[in-house]
Amino acid sequence: MAGNISTLKAADRCECGPCVFPCCCYRYGMDTIPHILVVDDDPEIRRLLGKYLDGQGFRISLAGSKGECEAKLAELKIDLLVLDVMLPDGSGLDLCRSLRGRMPQLSIILLTALKEDVDRIIGLEFGADDYLGKPFNPRELSARIRAVLRRGRAEPQPSGSRQYVFANYIADIESRTLLAPDGSTVDLTGGEFELLVVFLQRPGRVLSRDSLLDLTQGRTADPFDRSIDILVSRLRRKLGDASVFAMLKTVRNKGYQLAVPVERSN
Repeated sequence: MAGNISTLKAADRCECGPCVFPCCCYRYGMDTIPHILVVDDDPEIRRLLGKYLDGQGFRISLAGSKGECEAKLAELKIDLLVLDVMLPDGSGLDLCRSLRGRMPQLSIILLTALKEDVDRIIGLEFGADDYLGKPFNPRELSARIRAVLRRGRAEPQPSGSRQYVFANYIADIESRTLLAPDGSTVDLTGGEFELLVVFLQRPGRVLSRDSLLDLTQGRTADPFDRSIDILVSRLRRKLGDASVFAMLKTVRNKGYQLAVPVERSN
């Protein structure tokens, strides 16, 4: 991966051409530049990723261990965590699960060994928003970061489509919150909320895994990509639908379907 980073030219720093920090095209503006924490035990990879992402217009902090990561999270306001699975003082997967329980709004992208499918699947089940297998092109990491942040910071929707009511749940699109029938807030990750919105906007339609991946993450699936299946499983669990599948139905060889009525309100 270091080789991929080191061969990038200055003109490749941003999709719109050469630019300086903060990135001239970054959609959130100078006052809200996302803060990314990169956690990897390899100092060279850490340094190169930090330098590249800084050039893409992000604020960057670095950590080389689980302990350093926890300290940075306690000290700084971090928007997204790039987390290596293998750390010298603990498992990145265990840290991911712990952080998802304590910091549900923190976005997490896992870095895994290319062939370690088990780590990827477990990571998604533990609440990671996305994963990337090593070695990878840092451009892809930057694109994944932007996609995850877009899901977590979606712009307000036009009036008339701000709330969806289904099975006595209320999804507020502008505030990106989900209220349960008892009035409590259901903690959803950015990816889970984005997936829910896709279903709410298309009630009754059978949506394939490929179309769901494209609509939520803007990318196509490889033949062994299970990220949508795991997101659906997590969403079912949080909706209390994990055993009966009354709301989110699996349509054999087709995909998934939201099978309850949906009302749109202001």
